[in-house]
Amino acid sequence: MQGTAFQKIYTKINKITKATCTLTAEGIGNEELAFVDGKPAQVVKLEGNEVTLQVFQGTEGIATNAEVVFTGKPPVLKVSEDLAGRFFNAYGDPIDGGPAIEGEEREIGGPSVNPVRRKQPSELIKTGIAGIDMNNTLVTGQKIPFFADPDQPYNQVMANVALRAEADKIILGGMGLSNDDYLYFKQLFDNAGALDKIISFINTTDDPSVERLLVPDMALTAAEYFAVDKNEKVLVLLTDMTLYADALAIVSNKMDQIPSKDSMPGSLYSDLAKIYEKAVQFPAGGSITIIAVTTLNGGDITHAIPDNTGYITEGQLFLRKDTDVNKVIVDPFRSLSRLKQLVIGKKTREDHPQVMNTAVRLYNDASNAKTKRDNGFDLSDYDERCIQFASDYSVKLLAIDVNIDVDEMLDTTWDLFGKYFKPTEVSIKQNLMDKYWKGN
Repeated sequence: MQGTAFQKIYTKINKITKATCTLTAEGIGNEELAFVDGKPAQVVKLEGNEVTLQVFQGTEGIATNAEVVFTGKPPVLKVSEDLAGRFFNAYGDPIDGGPAIEGEEREIGGPSVNPVRRKQPSELIKTGIAGIDMNNTLVTGQKIPFFADPDQPYNQVMANVALRAEADKIILGGMGLSNDDYLYFKQLFDNAGALDKIISFINTTDDPSVERLLVPDMALTAAEYFAVDKNEKVLVLLTDMTLYADALAIVSNKMDQIPSKDSMPGSLYSDLAKIYEKAVQFPAGGSITIIAVTTLNGGDITHAIPDNTGYITEGQLFLRKDTDVNKVIVDPFRSLSRLKQLVIGKKTREDHPQVMNTAVRLYNDASNAKTKRDNGFDLSDYDERCIQFASDYSVKLLAIDVNIDVDEMLDTTWDLFGKYFKPTEVSIKQNLMDKYWKGN
């Protein structure tokens, strides 16, 4: 809180709903932070001198004569190098028992980067997961969601990306995490000795759901500090954006706004875009790349949350269980990185584009062969080999627990080509075959 000279204090509330308080006040700014009877709140609506505050912990127990203290500024995050290795709550306060951060205060939730300051992304960002690095390569400054059913181990994947990704700083924004997930992240990062470059902002299921709305802005304010001020390569991991959107819906419903599709607020697109559009590649070398989890309801890709997300982002990554090998894989058919052409074969080995395309084509042939088999048709020798290839390809390359370098991914795929196919069946350019073919 600021010193008392800047604070405006009121003791008359005109209207109280489940989540908001409305009062008459002067000189108040939009998104300004306040405390209502000691509970944190934020200005969400201004009509003349009528101010509506969203109370994060709910308005239960607040009387009409409760003290309302305005701080004179929106929520802020203190930024410095000391953020690295720390865990914070949605307000940027430490939750790891360590000292408070000393640093410059930055307002959270500012505008996206001016397009004039953006550069065409061209740097590869490696995650160590072949289903991403080989088939759906990510580029610095990209924004991409993981679409996953709630029973998929998406937080495990996010944690693996945090440990493996080649970035200067990795910022985790956890929204609605179970305590088990929070402790999983904490212990994994601790044990891996990776905390020197990981910063975590955490809202758990025990915290008020409305506080989730602050988490992406906190994470991105920290990201902008390291990317802009320090010219660092920053990867922001947000999980779970569906729970973030649910919190938006809760607030808009309590403010009596008319819901749009799937009970979501009409502002959902702009609310999501405000977050995702923070992804950027700066000319000076700093960058912010965003990978966010969007959990699906029964695999429904048409729901308002994934639907709007798809319009904003540059592709999507799909997790699914491959029942043939009993492993969770990054689905090569439904995943797509729209920017991969900017780096594959340019920042990776020359054979990358052809190997990727050939492997996915053969994997598709295997899928067709399985359909033939399931419908009682006889399989050809080629069909049988495709099915065996697909099984090996899933285990050695698509499974999320595989952690190898891009060159090793390509070599492994060449090994599989040579094991199951004739040179004519892979249809790769002769100059690459002469150089890399490992078969008979």
